[in-house]
Amino acid sequence: MTTPLFSKKIDFPVLNVKMVPLNKLHSNDYNPNHVAPPEMRLLKLSIEEDGFTQPIVCYYDKENDIYIIVDGFHRYRCALEYFNLPEVPVVVIDKPLENRMASTIRHNRARGKHVIDPMVELVNRLHEHGWEDYRIAKELGMDADEVLRLLQQTGLPGIYANKEFSYSWIPESDEEETE
Repeated sequence: MTTPLFSKKIDFPVLNVKMVPLNKLHSNDYNPNHVAPPEMRLLKLSIEEDGFTQPIVCYYDKENDIYIIVDGFHRYRCALEYFNLPEVPVVVIDKPLENRMASTIRHNRARGKHVIDPMVELVNRLHEHGWEDYRIAKELGMDADEVLRLLQQTGLPGIYANKEFSYSWIPESDEEETE
């Protein structure tokens, strides 16, 4: 039997997802995270296409019978503003305020950032699978210029491979030039 390197007990609040009326959720007053409109549209599309895949993390305030959002405020906003859902999936963590504040920041920062090279590869793979630039842009929440810049990372031959072109002129043959 091997001894785990990390012996702290890990909780699994994700195993206790429950549906909570949307009107019982409230934002916290300390989250510094802001999502720009293009990313909000992408989150909306994600929920439309994939469903609600992650619960909103909350603290339950028993005294006021409300759920204070620790992580998932933008999913909450989508549920409220775009879909008018009556309830949403929630998991509850029971921690004091300062721990919830730290948790919010950990959740925000742990999401990571996209690195260019893997994004270039992914966009190229979608392109190779026949996805047009407009579809890549729509499905990944990009604008046309961003898709083009990513495709250009592999060079112009990669972008235009397997494309049909018409000739704007017919080149003269060597015989016609000598006459």
